[in-house]
Amino acid sequence: MEKKHRKGISTFSAQITATISVALVLMLLGIISLLGIAAHSITSEIKENMGFSIVFSDTATDNQINYLKQRITTAPYVSSMRYFSAADAMNKWKEDTGEDLMQVLGVNPFSPELEVKVKAGYADVDSIGAVVAPIASLPYISDINIHTEMVDAVNANIKSITIILTVIAAVLLFISFALINNTIRLSVYSRRFTIHTMKLVGATGAFIRRPFLTGNLVSGLVAGFVAGTILAGALAYFHTLDKTIREAVTWPAALCVFAGVIVLGMLICFTAAVFATNKYLRSSYDDMFK
Repeated sequence: MEKKHRKGISTFSAQITATISVALVLMLLGIISLLGIAAHSITSEIKENMGFSIVFSDTATDNQINYLKQRITTAPYVSSMRYFSAADAMNKWKEDTGEDLMQVLGVNPFSPELEVKVKAGYADVDSIGAVVAPIASLPYISDINIHTEMVDAVNANIKSITIILTVIAAVLLFISFALINNTIRLSVYSRRFTIHTMKLVGATGAFIRRPFLTGNLVSGLVAGFVAGTILAGALAYFHTLDKTIREAVTWPAALCVFAGVIVLGMLICFTAAVFATNKYLRSSYDDMFK
């Protein structure tokens, strides 16, 4: 009776150890996923601060300016738009430099200007070029300035960050599966003689697998829930520290990650249990000692 009790405690301890190990690995994957979401949000915000400026000619009328403003406001590529009149530009110059050009030149040398920010999907040189081409042909447009160097630099940096995060995520996923698989195999290994005994009394493979698969499925569920709860608590804490974090990782996006962590934990534990039990179902009595 005492031996059976000790065996039960040993099996329970192995299951708890496996669950904790899986939870730690899932937390790591969850952190990487949340970082990926934050990087994507920040990337979109950076891209939507890129665009072009339209400089009107001195002959542009108020009707022509208002027409173009309305046209651009309703365009699908526009994230935001800001209009600067010649007087606004003069005031800005005076604010920045302290120099009053009206006194120096006698006239306002600035022209009305539209500062246009594009949506993230249009934030590349080719897309912006295609957008401004029909605007540049208008007779009352003096010039269009595209921040080409900034657009190229930002896109190159974003591409590098995306590649790095993708590689890290892939490596961590592989390592995570390997660690969880080994943990589950050790858990099943501790009960290999139980599997052999059940085979001797005529139990079918499906019958032998069922408690292992069910147990590890529950372990994956518990591990995923524990990991998700800890991540949610940590995210709630960081949300109180900085508005940027709240905007970069919203709760709807984070809840998708937490759900994914739970599903992934169940899936990996179930798959690892299938492979581990199959191994010992095919093993002979002598193989149990290897």
